[in-house]
Amino acid sequence: MHTQKTPGQLYLIPTVLDESALHTIPSYITETIKKCSVFMVENAKTARRFAKKLWKEMVIDEYEWLVIDDKDATISKRMLAALHAGKQVAIISEAGCPGVADPGQSLVLIAQEKGYRVIPLVGPNSILLALMASGMNGQHFTFHGYLPIDSVERKKKIKELETISLKENSTQLFIETPYRNQAMLADLINTCRDQTLLCVAADITGDAESILTQPIGAWKKATYQYHKRPAIFLLLAR
Repeated sequence: MHTQKTPGQLYLIPTVLDESALHTIPSYITETIKKCSVFMVENAKTARRFAKKLWKEMVIDEYEWLVIDDKDATISKRMLAALHAGKQVAIISEAGCPGVADPGQSLVLIAQEKGYRVIPLVGPNSILLALMASGMNGQHFTFHGYLPIDSVERKKKIKELETISLKENSTQLFIETPYRNQAMLADLINTCRDQTLLCVAADITGDAESILTQPIGAWKKATYQYHKRPAIFLLLAR
């Protein structure tokens, strides 16, 4: 008698935003990890460490670990082969949720196109957590990723986002490489109008978490240090 294989499924597993914040990961994530045999990850070392923290008995070498590389076509082929064989596959990014300001989106799209079930799991996401705590418009918002590196171009983009925000009453969110946070803050302070609201959410869920919303005019009156701290910036013009 022929037994049909269980269809493979693709799980999107969120990970911690801060290594000290393992408590932000729901318990059912551990149960999902136990079901999976193939892990597609942004960073193999940190993903393995994360999985081991959740499931101490896990024997790392008994599982397949594939580093996500959008330029390597064999990665998606290996994922599809695993799904076709009925294996349970997981995507884990470096921090937060796969596919949201993190790798994994292209693999998810391929799985969708081939008709496999994609299962997103609940966990910490810096964009939503920052928006929740900012007090800004959570009904209408846009995430822009990284702004231009060049200061002149960045200021031009900031002014453009402030104009859009004022016109549409929409929150504008963006991030920066941690060692350029102070330069970003300086450009925001020097470009935006005093009444425009700025929120900087740093070290979200970590011991040093700081989420501060105030008008640009207030930001000008004190010095704040965000150098090399993971942070997200939110702007709402008024």
